[in-house]
Amino acid sequence: MDGKIEVVTGAAAESTVADKAKLRADFRRAARAALGIGRGCVGGLAAVALVTFCAFRLHLNLSTTGSLYFLIVVMVAVIEGFWEASVTSFVAVNCLNYFFVPPVLTWRVSNPQDWVALATFEITALTVSRLSTRVQAQTRAEARQRMEIEKLYQLSRRILLLDRRRTIGPQVVALIQEIFHTESAALFDATLARLDSTGSRADDLEHLARDAYFQDAALQGKSGHASAQVLRLGSRPVGALALCGSEVGRLTMASIASLAAVALERARSFETESRAEAARQTEQLRTAVLDSLAHAFKTPLTALRTASSGLLEAGRLSGDDLEMAALIDERAEHLNRLTTELLQMAKIDAAEVRLRQERISVLTLIEDAVETNRERLHGRRIEVSDIAPHLDVWGDRQLLGTVLEQFIDNASKYSTPGSPISVVAEENLGEIVIAVHNDGPPIRAADRERIFERFYRAEESRYRAPGTGLGLSIARKAAEAHGGRTWVISEEGAGTTFFFALPRGARAEIRRQSGAVAGQGTDR
Repeated sequence: MDGKIEVVTGAAAESTVADKAKLRADFRRAARAALGIGRGCVGGLAAVALVTFCAFRLHLNLSTTGSLYFLIVVMVAVIEGFWEASVTSFVAVNCLNYFFVPPVLTWRVSNPQDWVALATFEITALTVSRLSTRVQAQTRAEARQRMEIEKLYQLSRRILLLDRRRTIGPQVVALIQEIFHTESAALFDATLARLDSTGSRADDLEHLARDAYFQDAALQGKSGHASAQVLRLGSRPVGALALCGSEVGRLTMASIASLAAVALERARSFETESRAEAARQTEQLRTAVLDSLAHAFKTPLTALRTASSGLLEAGRLSGDDLEMAALIDERAEHLNRLTTELLQMAKIDAAEVRLRQERISVLTLIEDAVETNRERLHGRRIEVSDIAPHLDVWGDRQLLGTVLEQFIDNASKYSTPGSPISVVAEENLGEIVIAVHNDGPPIRAADRERIFERFYRAEESRYRAPGTGLGLSIARKAAEAHGGRTWVISEEGAGTTFFFALPRGARAEIRRQSGAVAGQGTDR
C-alpha cells in the first residue's frame, strides 16, 4: 500500500513540476510579447511627435500633415503590427485635431473629421498589419523549411558515413541531437528490442518512443516539448523515434523518422551481407577441405581394396579370416564410394563441372541407370513403364545418369525388402518428369526437403541402411545444373516417390555461374 502511495505521489509531483514549468514558459512568452508591443508603441509615438513638431513649426496644412501621419501608421503596421499601429493612429488623430484643425490648439470632441480619420487609420492599420504578418510568417516558414531541408540533407549524408563496425542506434540518436540541436533523443529498434537515447530527458523519451511503437501512432509528451514518431519501412512499423527540446515540424519529424528507419535497415542489410559473405567463404573452405581429403583417401583406399579383393580371390583363408576379409572389402568399398561422392560434390560446388550436352533418349537413360545398379539391387525387380521412344532431353549423360542411379539406389535401400521398384517417365507441361517409386515407410513432412541437404539423414531411416549422406544432394545439384528440379512425395500406405524434372526438347538453359550449383543436399 505504501508503495502505491509513493508511486501516485511521485507521479503527482512530476505533473506539478511540469505544470509549473509550462506556466513559467507561458509567462515569459507573454512578457516578451508585451515588451515587444511596448517598444513598437514607443517607436510609433516618437515618429508622430517628430512629425507633429516639424509640421507645426513649418506651418504645413491639414492634408499634408494627415498624409504624413497616414504614412507613419502604415510603416508601424508593416514593421511592428496591428496593436502598435492602432495606438499610433489614435495618437496621430488627436494630434491632427489639436494642432492642425482650426481653431488650432483647441480640442474639438465632436469633430466628424476626426472619426473619419481615425476609422481610416484603423482600417489601414488592420489591413496592412494583416498582410505584413502573413508575409512575414510565410517568409519565416520558408526560411525554417529551407533550414530543415538543409539539416535533413546533412543528416542523410552523415548516415551514409556511420561506422558499420559499431552499433547503429547510439550513432543515430547522437547525430540527430547534434544536427537538430535537440535537448534529448531516443530511438527504439523493435527488431532488436533495443532502446538508445541521449540527453538529459532520455528516460522519459524512452518510454514515449516505446509507447508510440506499441500504439502505432505519433504521440506528444506531457510537457508539449516532446514528440514521438513511428519508424516505418513501407507500411510495416520497425521502431519509434522521440525528440525533445527542438521546434521540429510534423513533416520534418516524419522525414527524420524515415531516415532513421533507413539507417537501421541499411545496417541490417550490411550485417546480412557480411554473414552471407562469411557463409560463402566457409562453404568454399569446406569444399576445398572435402576435395583435399577425398583425394588423400583415394590412393590408400585403392590399395586396401586391391589387397582385400586379392585375399578373397586367393581362397586360402579359414572361415573366420574369410569373414573378416569380406568385412574389410565391404567397408573399403563403402569408403571408396564416399570419397568418390565427395569428389563429385566438390566439383559441383566449385562449378568445375563442364556439361557436355547432347540429345539423350529418356528410355536409354533409364535402362543404363538400372543396369549400373543391377549388382546393388540384389535381385530386386525394376518395373519400367512403357516410355515413348521419341521422349528425349538435352543434357550431360553422365550427370543425368547419376541422378537416376541415386534415386534407384535410395529406393532399394529404404523400401520394403522384396517389393518392386517402378520407374515412370512422361511429358508434363513442357517438362520431362521421371519418377522412381518404392514401397516402404513414409518420410516425415519435416524431412522431405531436408533429405536433399548435404550429410542430412532422416532419424527413422538412419539405422536402416548404410549411407554417405551425399547421394540425394548430388542428384539435386546435378538436376539444377541442367535447369531442372527434384522433389519427393511420401505418404503412409502409398510409398515414396522421388521426382526429377528437366526441360523438354530444346537445349536447356544451363546455369554456369559458380553460385548456381553451390548449396546443400544429402541422402535419407
